[in-house]
Amino acid sequence: MGDYAIYITLEIFQYLFILYGVAAIASYLVLSVVSAIETIEYKRKNSYVNYKEIMSSNNSPTISIIAPAYNESLNIVENVRSLLSNHYVNYDVIIVNDGSKDDSLEKLIEVYHLVEVDYLINEQIPTKPLRKGIYKSTNPAFEKLIIVDKENGGKADALNMGLNISNSEYVACIDVDCLLLEDSLQKMVKPFLEVTDRKVIAAGGVIRISNSCIVKEGKLHDVNFPKKLLEQGQILEYIRAFLLGRMAWSRLNGLLVISGAFGLFDKKIAIKVGGYDKDTVGEDMELVVRMRGYMEEQKRTYKVAYIPDPLCWTEAPDSYKIFISQRNRWTRGTIETLKKHRKIGFNPKYNVLGLISYPYWFFFERLAPIVEFVGIIYFAVLIATNKIRWDYAFGFIILAYLFTVIFSLIAIITEELTYHQYKKKGTGIHLITIAFLEPFVNHPFVLYAAIRGNIDYYFNKKKKWGEMTRKGMKKA
Repeated sequence: MGDYAIYITLEIFQYLFILYGVAAIASYLVLSVVSAIETIEYKRKNSYVNYKEIMSSNNSPTISIIAPAYNESLNIVENVRSLLSNHYVNYDVIIVNDGSKDDSLEKLIEVYHLVEVDYLINEQIPTKPLRKGIYKSTNPAFEKLIIVDKENGGKADALNMGLNISNSEYVACIDVDCLLLEDSLQKMVKPFLEVTDRKVIAAGGVIRISNSCIVKEGKLHDVNFPKKLLEQGQILEYIRAFLLGRMAWSRLNGLLVISGAFGLFDKKIAIKVGGYDKDTVGEDMELVVRMRGYMEEQKRTYKVAYIPDPLCWTEAPDSYKIFISQRNRWTRGTIETLKKHRKIGFNPKYNVLGLISYPYWFFFERLAPIVEFVGIIYFAVLIATNKIRWDYAFGFIILAYLFTVIFSLIAIITEELTYHQYKKKGTGIHLITIAFLEPFVNHPFVLYAAIRGNIDYYFNKKKKWGEMTRKGMKKA
């Protein structure tokens, strides 16, 4: 009887595992199709858009670019120059120096001719107090620049200070080390202007990896493909996630996350819900979910938009130590957000958010690494007990591997047919090669980081961001 019970348990486990795998593959295929439709439609609709009108019109909405900075002395001057190079009219740049211990502030004061000024702060969200004060430039060329020096409170606290400082209608929250393209603001603000049947509360765009790229005077000068397999794998991962994932969720109006590297938000709604949460390491995802939840509870029609244009370039980890630390934090941020907003999950009151978006993120983002890890352990137990069917096992492994490769190849084709950012000879072959290697080069570390993230969250109660040391973009 005992052996029979064990047999039945193992059979049930195997079928559940197969069912989960089939469901995951089916969901990815559906998202790929929906994403392709959305991208094609976007390209068709925007092929004749005159962005110069949005760029030059004094009637364009006001936007504040908010960039927290902590110990960014290595690149702070170049990064600020990049943010000031935007071809938009009604914008300002708010750099929040979050208690840096290096000479970031001193460099900014010297290069941008800053002086301390009296500035009225509308403190709608509590934050750490100012340290030295607020600075503006005596040079008219930098009149759009505002520097805030405050006590250290973390990224979310710094962003909340920026929300308090801003007098604009919209806020573009960005990592200070990111490089914005000159037309990024007019492209990002477009969904807010063209959607009339519902309120756009936030918008995101494609993030690209800048490793090995050349920057000249704050502008992207030359796009290069990095040499390290880790960096190459992340490029493929970003293409896959942004072009085949978030574009689909945008069309379904089910997007739960806008990258913290660059996102545009309706400031009133962001402040109404309390700004960024200082008690999570996934503040970008958490804010979007909270804003969406608020709109659902208010029974207001709304949209979180996403566009496939490559608007922002950021530096990715080039060492496995930093890579694991980053993915560990992403895992903990997802756990925190889904746990904090668990009332949304499977709740018809929240429509698409509760019945589609939350369940998908819970089953295929939150649980995926755990299911995979348990599957590996189960596989090892079957080998140890000599109960494995090698024909079934190899068939399943090959199927999973081939699907991963095919999904990556679809992403590469989509990139080549749309924005084709990597134009240099041989890059396409490199990307295809990485599609076959990534499951062995990057994925094991992603899985390890995710499992560590779960352990750190539940057992070590880890709340810190983790190490993210950057080397800076190459300058011409």
